[in-house]
Amino acid sequence: MLFNNPDVWEVTLLSIKVSGLATLISLLIGLPFGTLLALSKFPGRSVLLTLINTGMALPPVVVGLAVAMTLWRSGPLGGLHLIYTPAAIIIAQVIIAAPVVTGLTAAALQALDPRLRLQLLGLGASRLQMVLSIWREARLPLLAALMAGFGSVISEVGASMMVGGNIRHQTRVLTTAIVLETNKGEFTSAIALGILLLLITFLINFALTWIQQRGAKR
Repeated sequence: MLFNNPDVWEVTLLSIKVSGLATLISLLIGLPFGTLLALSKFPGRSVLLTLINTGMALPPVVVGLAVAMTLWRSGPLGGLHLIYTPAAIIIAQVIIAAPVVTGLTAAALQALDPRLRLQLLGLGASRLQMVLSIWREARLPLLAALMAGFGSVISEVGASMMVGGNIRHQTRVLTTAIVLETNKGEFTSAIALGILLLLITFLINFALTWIQQRGAKR
């Protein structure tokens, strides 16, 4: 059976590792940057928000092209030898997911009553305490932003193929494996891998949704 094949589990674990790391890095970038855009007023803020919102719809193949050109041997970062490695896939996926997390974070925090910040500061809260409080207040849409970021990368194929090369035992992930099996005419294997990908996505989003809805009851 397909699921008794160690290669399948190797591909599955790499998919979870790569997309999980990309989502985590995107959260570390998007949460503070989205908060800054939501709470601060400065010249060029509208332009930045427009760029972030545009980035939420970036075609993965365009991201893959840009990252491949940058990491190519003759590219500006070619000396790092990252092309066709899991690190290259993570870089591409971060570029895809970070605008999603940033944009949704900014939108979630802007939807809060601005008087809440004034009340917190008026009660003597520090800037950091105020930010932590509004994150807690907006935890439900922030978890939705996290789920959206993860969903944008776990199902991504174009950039992963371009910068990872779909190399067996090195950079092959579930989405690129599905493409390979389809191109070979192995539709049964491709469907099984697709079901596995959907199952993983469902389980992870189920866990995040459970956390989200549990928080909603408090």
